[in-house]
This record gives sequence, structure tokens and C-alpha cells, in this order.
Amino acid sequence: MTVLTPKFGMGASVLRKEDESFITGKGRYTDDISPSGALHAYVLRSPVAKAKFFIASVEAVRSAPGVRLVLTGADTEHLQDLKAAGMPEQPDGGKAPSRDIPILCRDRVQYVGDAVAFIVAETRQQAQDAAELIEVDYEDEEPTVGTAEALLDGAPLVWPELGTNEAFLYHVGDKDKTEAAFAEADSVVKIAFVNNRLVANYMETRSALAEWRDDENRFVLTTGSQGVHSMQAILAGTLGIPVEQLRVITPDVGGGFGTKAFVYREYALVLEAAKRLGRPVKWTSDRNEHFLTDSQARDNAVTAEMALDEGGRFLGLRIELLANMGAYIHQFGPYIPTGGASMATGVYDIQAIDVTVKGVYTNTAPVDAYRGAGRPEAAFLIEKLVEECARRMNMPREEIRRLNFIKPEQFPYRTPTGRLYDRCELDGHMTLAMERAGWATFGERLEEAKTRGRIRGIGMSTYIEACAFPGSEPAYLTLNGDGSVTLAIGTQSNGQGHATAYAQFVAEKLDLDISRIHVHQGDTDVLKAGGGTGGSRSIPIGGISASRAGENLAEKIRKIAADEMEASPADIELVDGVARIVGTDRQMDFASIAKAAKDPEDLKGFGDFEQPEPTYPNGTHICEVEIDPGTGKTEIVAYTVVDDFGATANPILLAGQIHGGIAQGVGQALTEETIYSQDGQLVTATFMDYSMPRADLLPLIHFETRNVPSTTNALGMKGAGEAGTVGSTPAVLNAVTDALYRAYGISHIEMPTTPARVWQAIAEAQAAR
Repeated sequence: MTVLTPKFGMGASVLRKEDESFITGKGRYTDDISPSGALHAYVLRSPVAKAKFFIASVEAVRSAPGVRLVLTGADTEHLQDLKAAGMPEQPDGGKAPSRDIPILCRDRVQYVGDAVAFIVAETRQQAQDAAELIEVDYEDEEPTVGTAEALLDGAPLVWPELGTNEAFLYHVGDKDKTEAAFAEADSVVKIAFVNNRLVANYMETRSALAEWRDDENRFVLTTGSQGVHSMQAILAGTLGIPVEQLRVITPDVGGGFGTKAFVYREYALVLEAAKRLGRPVKWTSDRNEHFLTDSQARDNAVTAEMALDEGGRFLGLRIELLANMGAYIHQFGPYIPTGGASMATGVYDIQAIDVTVKGVYTNTAPVDAYRGAGRPEAAFLIEKLVEECARRMNMPREEIRRLNFIKPEQFPYRTPTGRLYDRCELDGHMTLAMERAGWATFGERLEEAKTRGRIRGIGMSTYIEACAFPGSEPAYLTLNGDGSVTLAIGTQSNGQGHATAYAQFVAEKLDLDISRIHVHQGDTDVLKAGGGTGGSRSIPIGGISASRAGENLAEKIRKIAADEMEASPADIELVDGVARIVGTDRQMDFASIAKAAKDPEDLKGFGDFEQPEPTYPNGTHICEVEIDPGTGKTEIVAYTVVDDFGATANPILLAGQIHGGIAQGVGQALTEETIYSQDGQLVTATFMDYSMPRADLLPLIHFETRNVPSTTNALGMKGAGEAGTVGSTPAVLNAVTDALYRAYGISHIEMPTTPARVWQAIAEAQAAR
């Protein structure tokens, strides 16, 4: 049977309509907006990781050229601290106290980059120069920096009044059942590793522009975000005002990855300054500030054990994980490792688990969500452990997976952590990926590499993640007077292609060219509520709402056209932007229909969809590498992905999401690492020291889907925005480890596997021999 690919609508490979403005320099980002009379701000930040401090004087600053305002902690005590969304429930049923982020530090700083003062001047340079005149006396104290060291006896306490660096304790699973599984096991395989800390490094650094409008008696904040409504609610609470007194606008955004979903201090500060001065105030981060102060990611110290029977079947899983929270509890910080723990068993049928997560304070930047938000950490853990199980049991890696996969007949499948997987065919995508990657003929390529003095490895990961979490995202459509349509929805594009994807869903229902469909996001005046973008929710949830809004508007258009042409609505078809009586040449274009409407409500469509359970995208990544033993340099020579996303809205946009996610996962595996010195200085605070993945690090990626429709999503979709990151890091690390194990018996290497680290591992293995 031939399946026709639609011009627009679900499944169409439509090119991104927003790209023309971006690649011709017409994008409009926060820092591009400069109202008349705007002032510029600079934040004075702590140069030490832990200290009591005292500001002796700011008088010299106030009289410096161009300076209009100086704020210190004493000036902002009326502003509420930035509070976390909550703390996880502990085994005793209670919750640990949080440590919230002050808008400006009052008498203590807790990490290098902590905010000490806020200076507003006519130009940024004047504000930055004036900051050097502030006299700050710091009484340095010994910091705690490393995740693994935070709970050791004698470690300096980040918050002495707590008596410990433990931020919280979380447990999931059944200890007794797991102990019994380990007691009857024939083999126990144990690994320990660090999931390295990362910095998001989106292309556009954060920026915020605040205005106080006397005539409206309210604030207006323009800032890059992942959703204006959460910004509005949190900042209104910080300022102590009704939400109606704060309008938040988000223009184009140059990357978010979770890190731009959060409220930061500078947003409250520019609002406070704008009100005091009666002039617009703008703050824009430089790249160094991004490294120092934007929430960072990952940073877990992990020990994991698997209990196996003599045939290689998994009986039980035990995990102890230390999760670095940084100096403060960030907005969703605790829920990243605890949420990841809910995916601990991955794609495997493991009936007994015992997972303990301890959050720890350190004198470092706060840690929070970054693309995948706990699910990449969970996938990395289980896939690294499964590879080690295969080596220890002397089993083919694919066979130990097949043996332990959740079988098709077991779905829907309830995991020991309570997750309910709806439907997957795990062996199906693994087998297809192996065929596409030439898994069976790897030995030939291995031998050829040896003739060139190279070692070669191949690794895989079979992952599953949870995303598009329960909730809704209403969509509102309006037929405009010129016959175009505007969609308003409360998500926020950060570069994913929302203007194209949403337009496709609407176009399918109206048979209207997507160039005539305008997508409006990022303004609390346009919509009173919205869930924002995060957790791969926009298209699986918002896309369905947009589709239903299209159906609703199409019905109204047919009715108006039928009334005008004296026909039945059932006889009206929508074709290329006109309403036509079927089988005739009588028609009305959409502009005429808009003019004919007697009630403005007849030109509006509404759609909503309530996602009852998360969706569970899954798939197999296979990576093949070559390593030069003389330099330690790793080259990815092939990369294959077969994913199950349930249903595909736009194959081109989907491939872009997967490619980008893989690049970030490869970066963690091979190049990226956030390093603090023992005295708490951020060593990797610039691109000179923090190595980002580059184009020459990646080969051409073979990507395809083997979709099994979701049973909990109305269109069968499973979220895809973070999946590339979830599957890629373990696949790359497993490939590197495979190469090292085959050649030198090295079964463990920490990430990132930089040339220096690989070379040293080889040298140590050769010396040991």
C-alpha cells in the first residue's frame, strides 16, 4: 500500500519557516531591544568561594561617572529569596530544610560568582568600572567543593547551622526484597563512577530588560525564557505584587536546554531598579558570567551493583548516588536526581531495586535541569552497568540485553519505582540498529584498524526516558481579517521550530499554507496561563491542542461559509485557504469569511488535550570509535540511531532534535567538564578551558525511527526533544571502553574521555602489564 506524505500536517517534512529571519540577521533577541533612555546594569560577584563579607562603603561608586543606582543586600531585604519548587520527601516522611537564593547576598557568599552588589549606569562599561570602586572585605573560609568529599568526616560545612552537608535523603525501592535478591545471586557486578558536571552554554547568554510603566501601574519584563507564565508567577511573589502587575515578554530565544526555564536574581534586580529610577534597565550576561552563575548540571558520584543468576538474568539493582546541589537549592534542583531515580531500571525487567539518593551542598554554582534532567544520568548508569555485566559474565552485550528486556507481552509494564511504560518493542529497535550499524562485521573493521596502528571499539545503549509529563497546554486560534490565522499557545520556542510544527497541525485542519499561520508565544498579556517548554512536552501535548483548535475553527469557518452561500456546512470543503461547496466552483476565501462573521467568537478556535501519563520514547544508539594510542585522541567513525517516538510530526525537525541531542551527549562523553579548584575557583570559566563539541567531532549520523504508537497520547506521539542526549552519552562511553578493553583490558574510564585521560589510562595499563 502506498502511503502519501502530506504537503503539510502530521508526518510532512516541512522546512522551518522561522529560519529565514534567523539566518538573515532578523531575529529579535532580548539584547537587541533597547528602549530610549535605557540604563545598563552590572553585577558585582564574589571572587571567593566561601566567606563572610562586609561592604565598607559605596559612596565612591554612587558618584562615579554615569552611575544612577547601587544596590546591596541591605537595599533588597524586602525582596523574597528565590525559593525551590520544593524538597523531596525523605524516608522518615519529613522534608529537609531548603537553602534559598538571596537576591543579593547580605553577609555571606557561598560560591565564586555569588551576587554581592548591583550597579546601574548610563552604559554597561560605566557600571562595570564603577563596581571596582566598591570596598568589600572578605573573610575567607575553607570551602567544600567535590561531590564525593562533601559528606566525609571533617569536610567544611557549607551551612554550619545544618550540622551537615547533606541537603536531603531520598529512597525508592524495597531494601528487604533487594537484599534477598543479592543473597541468592550467583554473581554481583559493581561499578563506581562520576557523572561529570556540565555547563549548558546556549548560544544566547541570558539578558533581561525591565520597565516600570506609570500609566499602566505595572512592570514589563522582557527576557529569554522557556515560558513566561512561570516567570511571572515566581517574580510577582519575589516582588510581593499581584501577578497582574507584571507583564513578561519573551522574544526570540537562542537556546534554553532547561537552564533558561528558571528565574534568576538579575530579573528581580532589573525590575527593582527600573521602579526606583523610572527608566528602563537592561542587564546582559557575558559568557564568563554564564559559566559562573547560571545553573549547572549532572555532577553525581555513583556506586551501583547488579545481582545476576548464573544465566545472566538480572535479579536486583542497588544504587547509591550523591547529587551535588551546589551552594543553594535551585528551582527544581532536588527533583533532577530523584526523578532520574524513577528511571533506574531502564528497559530491563528488574524486580528488586534499592536506590538511595543523597543531595549534598558544596561551595559551587547551583545545579538544576539540563537537557534530559535526570534521565540521561539514569540511562548512563544502567547502560554502563549492563556493559560491565556482559563482560563479567562473558556474554555478548546484545544477548544480555535481550535476556533482560521487558518483553512485548509484559506491556503496559509497571516498574519497581512506579513508572507505567505503555508500549515498546525493545528488541525490535536494537536488532534493526545492529543491522544498520554493521554490528556483525565489526571484527573486520577492527582488524583493518590494527594495520594502521589504531584501536577500535563499538558500543551501544538501549534507553528509555519519561517525558511530556501529565498536563495540558490549551491552544487558541483566530482567523484574521486578511485570511491568515494566528495561534496563541503558552509554550516557548528556544530554537526547536515551534512556528513550523504548530502551523503544520493547524494547516492540516484548515488546508491553509503554513506561511499564512502565525504562531504567537511569549507574552502574558496574550494568554493568562501556559505551561512553557520543558520535558519534551510542547509537540506531544501542545501539538494536539493546536490540531483540535484547528478542527474547532474549521467547523466555524464551514458554518459561516454555508450561511453566506446558502448551503449545508456538511457540503463545505476547505481547500487552499478557501471554503468551497463540494462539486461546484462557488467559494469564499478566508478573508471574506472573516468579514462576514457576525460574532468575533465565530472566528476563534480552541483546543486542549490532557496528557494522563508521561510518554516513554525509547531506542538504540550505536557508536563506533577509533583511538590513536599514541595521542589518546578518539574519533567517532560511525553513529547509528533507531528510535521509537510513537509517531513523527515532522521528520526534518525530529532529525534536527536528535542530532543536537547527540552532539550534547557526545560533548559530555568526550570533551566537556566543569572543574573547580580546591579553593573553589572555577578553572573552566571560558571556552579556552571548557571544551565544547565541534562539528568535526561528529560523523554523519544514520537516524531512523521504528515507531510504536503511544497508548496515552491522542496522536500516538512520544516526546523527542531530549532523547538524543539520553541515549548518546552511554553509547559513546561504552564504545571508548570497548576499544580500551579489547586492546588493554581497561574496563573503566571516567568522562570526559579526553586524549590526555585516554593516553594516561593506556600508559598505566601498559606499565601494569
